[in-house]
Amino acid sequence: MNYIYYNLFLLFITLSNYTVSSQPNDPIPQHETFTIQSHQVGELRTINVWTPDNYKTNNDSLPVLYMPDGGIKEDFPHIANTIAKLITENKIKPLILVGIENTQRRRDLSGTTEIAKDKEIAPVVGGSEKFRAFIKDELFPEINKRYRTTSEKSIIGESLAGLFIMETLFLTPEMFDNYIAFDPSLWWNNHYLVRTAKEHLSKLPPPEKRLWFAGSKAKDISTYTKELAYILKKENFANIKWTYSDEPKEKHVTIFRATKENAIIWTLNKSE
Repeated sequence: MNYIYYNLFLLFITLSNYTVSSQPNDPIPQHETFTIQSHQVGELRTINVWTPDNYKTNNDSLPVLYMPDGGIKEDFPHIANTIAKLITENKIKPLILVGIENTQRRRDLSGTTEIAKDKEIAPVVGGSEKFRAFIKDELFPEINKRYRTTSEKSIIGESLAGLFIMETLFLTPEMFDNYIAFDPSLWWNNHYLVRTAKEHLSKLPPPEKRLWFAGSKAKDISTYTKELAYILKKENFANIKWTYSDEPKEKHVTIFRATKENAIIWTLNKSE
């Protein structure tokens, strides 16, 4: 057990740093940035917002896609550029992208844990509940006040952000309509979410949620994404439509970009 968690610890350190430090230089799209003082997490947070080209020339209200790791030096530029492309190609309907810039990533995106090695990855971990409260109680109202929005909300993210997304679906499914997670770190807390999947997913309330998730060839992640896919298929839970993208040719550092278009199209291009 110690050997396994030592390897997971090293993997977590590597993967948690990837989003911030190793992204290609994507063109930064035109966007708006504002700050919000959060009482839930006790600090000033930076928010980046992308809207479609014609947003200012019409009166349409649009659904919103929220994204952790949403800083300009994080995943915001390449996701905004991808969404703009898909809208232009009529593969998805127009939407607003809201990127939440990181401060203490490992604190905000990790849930509580009983595993000692998990607790060593940062001075503070297990802050996902407060981060969710920030999004729900403070960010949602601010976005609705500043922009023309519909009630439809989605969330997208990779790795540790993927863990946060999965945890949100399991614990507070009413927050979002659509969930997209690439290589979620489901091993966290001795793969707690997978171990409790039946308990949580059997209680999903209507309306139906949509879940798209993917697993690369990283064994410490794919083991649990595949197990979750098996549970979803076997149990056939009500109130969730899902798809799992098994990507054994992709690495953890490539899966987000390799599969993002398929993920966004499947999740957001709903038939009427």
